[in-house]
Amino acid sequence: MPLLKPISEKNVTGKVKKIFTEIKKTRKISKIPNFWRTLANDPQTLERTWRSLQEVMAKGSLDVLTKELIYVAVSMTNSCEYCIRSHTAAARKKGMSEDMLKELVAVVGMANETNRLVESYQVEVDEFLR
Repeated sequence: MPLLKPISEKNVTGKVKKIFTEIKKTRKISKIPNFWRTLANDPQTLERTWRSLQEVMAKGSLDVLTKELIYVAVSMTNSCEYCIRSHTAAARKKGMSEDMLKELVAVVGMANETNRLVESYQVEVDEFLR
């Protein structure tokens, strides 16, 4: 059960309405996802998060698909189903194939496995890697 209920799109005004309109336009969607509707309980958090996400996820040294794949990988590691689903959908819109998703899952699983082994064995970092 969520801590706060998502705000209905029908009841928004001011800053929240403006941000919801931007989200729909930017994401090319007709309905505001629960994440954004829940953040709308605190308009400042909604605005800050939306602005930061736009900045971080914009094309830079990394292309936007790579950024979405990283987001999916971190979300898998953090077990955030909502973010996995949301950013997998975004990655698909940006060109991710099913084969890419399968490979990503394999890499995430392998990274988590070897990370746990390193931590369990308390492996010292090689000097040449520093």
